[in-house]
Parts: sequence; structure tokens; C-alpha cells
Amino acid sequence: MIIERNIDKFCIFAEDSILSALRKISDNKSRVVFSVTEHRRLEGIVTDGDIRRWLLDSSDFDLNQPVKTISNSHFTWASIKKSAEEISALFSSRIEYVPLLDEQQHLIGFARFALSEVVIDEHMIGKNHPTFVIAEIGNNHNGSVEQAKKLVDEAVKSGADCAKFQMRDMESLYANSGEANDASEDLGSQYTLDLLSRFNLDIQSLYDVFDYCKQHGITPLCTPWDMPSLSALEQYGMPAYKIASADLTNFEMLEALARTGKPLILSTGMSSEEEILHAVELLRRYGASFVLLHCNSTYPAPFKDVNLSYISRLNEIHDGLIGYSGHERGYNIAVSAVSLGACVIEKHFTLDREMEGNDHKVSLLPDEFTLMVQAIREVEEAMGTSASRILSQGELMNREILAKSLVASETITEGSVIGYDNIVIKSPGRGLQPNRREELVGKIARRDIKSGDFFYPSDLGEGIVEPRPYQFKRPWGIPVRFHDFSSLCSISSPDLLEFHLSYKDLELEPADFFTDEMNCELVVHAPELFTGDHILDLVSDDDNYVDESVRNLQKTIDATRALKKWFPKTQRPVLIVNVGGFSNNSFLPKEQRQNLYQKLIETLTRLDQTGIEIIPQTMPPYPWHFGGQQYHNLFVDPDEIDQFCHKTGYRVCFDVSHSALACNHTGIDLGECIRLVGPHTAHLHIVDAKGVDGEGLQIGDGDIDFASMAKALSQYSPNSGFIPEIWQGHKDSGSGFWWALERLETWF
Repeated sequence: MIIERNIDKFCIFAEDSILSALRKISDNKSRVVFSVTEHRRLEGIVTDGDIRRWLLDSSDFDLNQPVKTISNSHFTWASIKKSAEEISALFSSRIEYVPLLDEQQHLIGFARFALSEVVIDEHMIGKNHPTFVIAEIGNNHNGSVEQAKKLVDEAVKSGADCAKFQMRDMESLYANSGEANDASEDLGSQYTLDLLSRFNLDIQSLYDVFDYCKQHGITPLCTPWDMPSLSALEQYGMPAYKIASADLTNFEMLEALARTGKPLILSTGMSSEEEILHAVELLRRYGASFVLLHCNSTYPAPFKDVNLSYISRLNEIHDGLIGYSGHERGYNIAVSAVSLGACVIEKHFTLDREMEGNDHKVSLLPDEFTLMVQAIREVEEAMGTSASRILSQGELMNREILAKSLVASETITEGSVIGYDNIVIKSPGRGLQPNRREELVGKIARRDIKSGDFFYPSDLGEGIVEPRPYQFKRPWGIPVRFHDFSSLCSISSPDLLEFHLSYKDLELEPADFFTDEMNCELVVHAPELFTGDHILDLVSDDDNYVDESVRNLQKTIDATRALKKWFPKTQRPVLIVNVGGFSNNSFLPKEQRQNLYQKLIETLTRLDQTGIEIIPQTMPPYPWHFGGQQYHNLFVDPDEIDQFCHKTGYRVCFDVSHSALACNHTGIDLGECIRLVGPHTAHLHIVDAKGVDGEGLQIGDGDIDFASMAKALSQYSPNSGFIPEIWQGHKDSGSGFWWALERLETWF
């Protein structure tokens, strides 16, 4: 149970609107507000569930109605004087929040059933949120406000969420009133007192540094080492407190900190398990919201003493949020702690390990701290879920290339029984996986199957769909290759064909595949990969690489001209190009992206584009190139696409799957993306998408709202033709395309 005493962000006046309640619920991130009078007398409780039920049951959706019209006035409450045990007994599957009232029914606070997350400033700390990374500056400013601000600047650059300091009132903290020259002190105490007497910043100086943190977008926190310091930090308005290991057994300090009602982060170094249990019991008694940090208080801590596995034991003790405060050298242990469930990481931070003071020796330098934060974010991304295993997009691609399939060992005529001897296992993995062999044996062949043909789910009676005449308000087509366009056209009547060329196709003669002119439009998709593992990149920082890309793309342009003569209806075929601009380790900043766009403009002038129109394709943030996933920088951001097209007159191929992934990555609305990119669209790839890298999905298998997307495309790009760019849709005589067209016909 957690008791929340800072309740301003949870209170709303009874006469305020329902819309105001919604906004407050969104802001406080706790799904609840309390309806009170101007004197803070509680009148009712409103949860996000109450609002949802009201919306479902009401025909009057006036959000300007007073919140008291929907608030629950029959609530369970407790006296603020009740014990934690008595309040806890009130919770049930129905009751998650218990308001705490005084004798006059004024709202003083509320209890919540469990702690799944902590909010510090704008940071949500919990198992489903990014790790809260603390740069422990402590006294590494060595008594200089200027040095403290430099450390803050570097902490911001390094990606820290928080810059933490320490405050001490030397006179009240030390038995000798902080006298640095006391000859009776032990050597260790003398050393510490000497450093603190010279390096301790006064209250106003720390206030100045805290303000500097806020101005530069990083959360300031501070450890109070004594009661006067806590009072000074409360006066400043510190949003939360870090408690040093030294105070875990200081119940007077723990009680005072718990009474502030602020979130607490508590280190457990130098403490026995019994002492940790007592501290946890005390904090629970006061309903404190707190995170326990595993810690070994040795400077530096030997790796053999870190005992990182104790994090799991702390999780049992607290059954809440756990973190790690590290004093060992390097940052590998801190990164490992994240994989064990740490949601807070604290590491000492310095500009120079050779400076005076023992904390500097165990601190990370800015570049090291940056690498630690990057590694933590990578581990977070890699943690995933313990739910059922789902193949990633990259695995699916490699499975097609590397896995095995069931293949016909001899010709099988339609209507025949498929026998065990009719089936062999061969690569690649584009058909049924070998483990489905027993399901296939005994089935009646629903088609003529040639020797060497792959078996597909449709041969098991699954996912059978036949092409038919489709009715669309815009031109439609299918993606094809030289080897399959004729057979696919024979069972459908597309308005256009989009030829996906490989680098080997560039050496072929179209006359070897065409017998008559085609009665449809031509679109060409340029290869991405060329001879010698060369991935097309027109903006590489290697000029020789750009030269090779230009030669390869010019060869593609020439091949497109040769192909055009078989499509007399097409005056100027469009050539879809993935222009490059990817990076291996991270996204490029906006300024560098602008430089790449300018380089692209210059590179495109080197190409003879006579008779064809190059249209760059919109790209996903994490493209799957041959060789693995990378980071894309060009034609991802809709504002930048809009600016490029306005500046150059180029149009684009709008791949809605790619752009939906980009929108999911950046938080941009897909409808807004269509508004910006739609008017510049020459051709569409319509296909579903999921998350930030799940591209090429069958319609309905992803996140895209196709009804809204179709409406937006009708408004901003009404005449562009499209293909269903379903990944591996060509398999089994194009069944993936026919399924997509069946579903798309509903909206288009």
C-alpha cells in the first residue's frame, strides 16, 4: 500500500468540467481524480473507468458538464488517523483507491493498493518504462558552482535523466560540529571532514545549481544528510529524495522523509538484510512510495563483492521497484543490473578522475556515461516479453532464405492423392515447413503441381482465395517479376504492373519474356542490392561508393526505358528508388539529414533521367537491408519529405507501411503524414504495419486504421495508383495479393 499526500494534481473542483477531469487524469497518470469543494471537502471520486462507462451509457457527450454529475459519491474512505493495517484491509478487487479524510471530511491524502510505478517530475519509473538513469555528481563539483554546472551540461549530453547532489549541514551532522582540524578524529573521518569543509556547497549555491538543471531539461535530485538539509530541500520544492546507504538505519530521517509524501530512492549499502527489512517495514507503515537500490558501499567495489544476484532477493523483500547504485569500476555491472529488473541506475559522474576526492576515482567520465546510457537503452529494447515467441521481421526474411520447404519430387496432377514419396525437403524456405509433412500426406491435390514446385498452406486447404475482377476508384496493380508477370496477369486484370527488378534482371532481355504489348501501365522498382553486396546509397560519405551507386542506378534507368516499349499506354514510367541515407548505429541529427538531402539533389543531377520519373520511396525508421536492420534518415520524416518535394519538384512513392512505422516511432499521426506527403505522391504501396519495424504485413494483421487512411488518401492523393506490397505475397500464385485486394476493396 502507498499513501499519497501531495494531492493537488489529483484534486478537481466539483463544478469543473468532465473535460478538465480527463485532462487531470491524463496528467497525473494515476487514472483517478477526487471531486472536492473549495474547502477541500471530498464529494466524489472519478476514475477513467467511470468516464468510459458514462460515454458508453450516455447519448449526451457534453464534456463541459460539471464533473459532479458523473462522480461516485458512494465511496469507501478512511480516517487519516487509521493505521496502515486498517487502511489496507479496505482494499478489494473493486476498491483500488481509499481517500484519507480528517474529522471535517477534508481530503488529506489517499492510499492506493500497490506500487507499480513512481513519478518523478516527468519521468515514469517502473517495469514498463525506460530506466531512470541518475548521474551522481555528489560533491564532485569540488566546491565550485561553475564546475557543478559543467557537470550538469555533460550529464545532459550523456543522456542522464537526473543529476543528483548532496546537501550537508556540517554543524548538525557531525558530533564535532564539522571541525576539519579536530586532531582527535580517526584518519578516515579527518580525510572526509577536510574534503567536505572545502567542497561543501552552501544552500543558495545548490539552489542555483538545481535551477540550472531545470533550465537545461534534467531533473535535479539531492540527498539530505541531516534534518536541516531536508528542511532546506523541502523549502526549495525537491520532487523526490535519494537516501544514502548511511541513513537506511536512521529511522528518524526515514520517518521525516516518508512524511514529505515525496517518492524516495533508498540505497541499501552497508546494511544487513534484517536492517533492510526493518527499513522497508517502516516505510510501508507510512505508506511511502519508494525504490530500493542494491548497493555495495566500497569505493571501488570489487566485482566479487557486488553480488548482483541479490537484486532478485530485494525484489522479494520489497515486491515493488528495484534499482542499482554502483561504485565498481566501469559500467558493465550497471547495464547487467537492468537485465535483472533494475528500473533505476545510479553511477558517479566526473569530468576528471584525477581530481581530489575519493568519489572521482569510481566515477564515469562523460563519454563512458554516454556509452552506459546507450547500452542500457539497447538492453531495454532487447528485453522484450516472456509471452509466446514471435518471429521478428529479420528472422522471417532469413527463414525464407535459409530454412527448408516441402517440395514436389515429381509431377502431381490435380485430383491425385499426395503421397509420402511425392514430397522431398529442399531449400529455400518459401513453402510449407518440413514439420507439416504429415499434414500434407493424403491430401487431394487442388492444382497441377510440377516437379520442383513448393507446397503452400492452400495445399492443406488453408487460406484459399481466387482472384476476380476488383472495383477500385483508383488504378490498382500487383508487384511482379519477369518470371511470373504473365501467369499472374492471366488470372487478373490489373491496371498496372510494378516490376521489382533484381540486379541480375538488369542483364535480361525483355523480349525473352514478352510476346505482345501490354494493355496496362508500367511501374518499376529499382534494385536495392547490386553486384558485390553494393546497397544503393546516393548520399554516402564515400564518393567512390556514390559513383558506383550512380552507375548502378543509371543501368536501372536504361533497363526501364527498354522495358517501356512493351507498355505503349505508359508515357513516362515511374522508377521507385530507395535512395540510401541509412546509418549503422543511430539516427542522424536534423542538420546532418538536411546535408544529405542537399547531396541527394546534387547526385540526382548526374543521372540521365530522360523519359522516366524517379520517385524516392518513403522509408521506415528501421529498414531491413541485406545484412540486417539499420537506421534510416531520409524520407522518414513527413515534414522533410514535404520540404524536399516542394524544393525539387520530385514526387514520391508513398509506402504506407513504411510511413506508418515512422509515425509509430516519432509519435506523428498517420493522417497528418498523409496530409503532408499525399499531394506529392505519384504511386502508392498499400500494406499493413505493426510497431516500429513490422513492415509488409497482410491487410488487417497490423496497426493501421484503413478506413481513416483511405479517407485521407482520397482527399490528399485521389488519383495515385497502388499495389498491395504484401511481403511474400507472390507465393502460391499471388494468394497474398488477392487476399489484400479483397480486404482493400472495402475501403478503396
